[in-house]
Amino acid sequence: MALNLMSGAAGTSSRFRSFFVLGRIREIPQATEPRDSRGTPTANGDDTAANRFAVFGSSFLRYLNHPPSNSWEDLEAPVLVVGGGVAGLSAAIEMAEAHQVLVATKAWLSDSNTDAAQGGVAAVLSPEDSLESHFEDTLGTGCGISNESVVRRVVQEAPDAIRRVMEWGGQFDRTLTGELALSLEGGHSAGRVVHALGDQTGREIQRVLVDRARTSPKLRIMEHAFVLDLVVNDGQAVGAILFSSGRFYRVHARAVIVAAGGCGHVFRETTNREVATGDGHAMMYRAGARLRGMEFMQFHPTTLYIAGAARMLISEAARGEGAILRDCHGHAFMDDLHASGSLAPRDFVSRAVLDRMVQTGHTNVYLDLRHLSPSFVRERFPRINRVCRTFQLDITKDLIPVAPAAHYMIGGASVDPDGRTSVPGLYAVGEAACTGLHGANRLASNSLLEGLVLGHCLSRTLRESLPVATSGSWEQPKPRRKLREEPNFDATDLLNSVQSLMWRQGGLLRNGAELAEASRRLEGWLLSASAIEQRSTAGWELLNLLQVSQLITHAARERTETRGVHCRTDFPDRDDRRWLVELELVCGAAGDIESHRIPVGPGAGSPRRQRSKKPRTSVEGTS
Repeated sequence: MALNLMSGAAGTSSRFRSFFVLGRIREIPQATEPRDSRGTPTANGDDTAANRFAVFGSSFLRYLNHPPSNSWEDLEAPVLVVGGGVAGLSAAIEMAEAHQVLVATKAWLSDSNTDAAQGGVAAVLSPEDSLESHFEDTLGTGCGISNESVVRRVVQEAPDAIRRVMEWGGQFDRTLTGELALSLEGGHSAGRVVHALGDQTGREIQRVLVDRARTSPKLRIMEHAFVLDLVVNDGQAVGAILFSSGRFYRVHARAVIVAAGGCGHVFRETTNREVATGDGHAMMYRAGARLRGMEFMQFHPTTLYIAGAARMLISEAARGEGAILRDCHGHAFMDDLHASGSLAPRDFVSRAVLDRMVQTGHTNVYLDLRHLSPSFVRERFPRINRVCRTFQLDITKDLIPVAPAAHYMIGGASVDPDGRTSVPGLYAVGEAACTGLHGANRLASNSLLEGLVLGHCLSRTLRESLPVATSGSWEQPKPRRKLREEPNFDATDLLNSVQSLMWRQGGLLRNGAELAEASRRLEGWLLSASAIEQRSTAGWELLNLLQVSQLITHAARERTETRGVHCRTDFPDRDDRRWLVELELVCGAAGDIESHRIPVGPGAGSPRRQRSKKPRTSVEGTS
């Protein structure tokens, strides 16, 4: 009997088909299973992505715990939203006007990356600005592979998104005359960034969304609920498996929205909250969804760098207000490198900072606000001021030590303009999705904007056309090979190794030889860790991080050029002749990562998938 959290919700159930496909697994002995004439595993039934993998993947590792049947509990909700940040809540709140919605988040709602966002939301709200200017700034930063229709849609709906937040009780900062205070940030040609509480815009937006969500009679929030995997039946997403308070739950849903997109903790240095372990990307990949743009991880150039302290973002708004980047000799080096100086686009500034650190042999550079009014600095950046004071730094008198860190994953599930993934019934929004808005490099303060606008658009889509419930029943999963117990397995030690490897060999600067080596090591670690029965969120997060790391290195090896945030030192130039494409990754029938090239840009027409071979494990040469 299913426990119905949503009063009046229509019950949905399905035959359980899900799996955990982890890179190349052909070397692992498998139980007897159907194979074609080439020895490739096959599945019975239709040839949809999820079903093609189900037999092969579930025999390797889908269930991280394999609990007995009497330990499951069933929940029902027409719409399940995985993730409770700006994108997930924006979709859930308006969806709940028509349907009952369950929001599952693996920590507290306040632990999201949204809550930590400092800068603001970009929107054209001044008569001196224009929608066309915001459109062109976004396209220019995207380095040639943005989706122009998505960019125009988001830019056009941005002012309404700001007004909607204010109607719901949001308080943005204002000038002395009562107008919205608009700030300038890197890559923007005009001041169009609204902010709240100085440098705590994300916290204010999260407060507004959480307050509204908690008052919605059709919306239920389940905190500390870790979603392990999506459930796919006959090619359609029909729910998810989650773990909360020591119990496993099977959530039956007509539509599943993944809005858990943070991946920062793939890397040793990151601005992200601890929850950002790539769970959303990994679960969608395992469910057969196509992922796009995984080589594009944005690194923020100014993260507080104090040995032994957690990395904290120093907002780009600081440079927008006049802060200057200086090296250890006090030289304003950005003025020598770019016409916009310290306000150049993030990808350029991040690499310039790293290069200057190497040249000077210093562990960081510095951000200088000393020439600005002390009272203005303290009022404009209260959070940065508060944190720096705990380290005996007075930001009005002292230089702030900063260095680059992983900040935002541009890649995600390949979605259409309405948020649909390649798996029917599965949707993605926010950092979990790759919409084409950002191209190869995200414009500052376009991320909160994306969550507000496209979350709203997705809710509009599902209010009008919620998928029809499937019939059938979920089967109790049975592992087809025994996973071993390993009481001395140290997930933390392996996690540290993965993060260090990805920072050194898959981070800001990449080359074929190091990416190939990283891929080999990740594959070995993944095969080892996935053979062990994981019984904790730490173990599940580790497997997700390993999977996402493989996807990042695979895409980074294949794109043999430098574009936006993806920098190949062995292919230092942008190559529009060969690489005006997006890379789309999907789990192949044999468990390998399979890639396709999707042409973009004017005249590209309908996307046509050009299958690519797996990158060679030897050092890449010219290709």
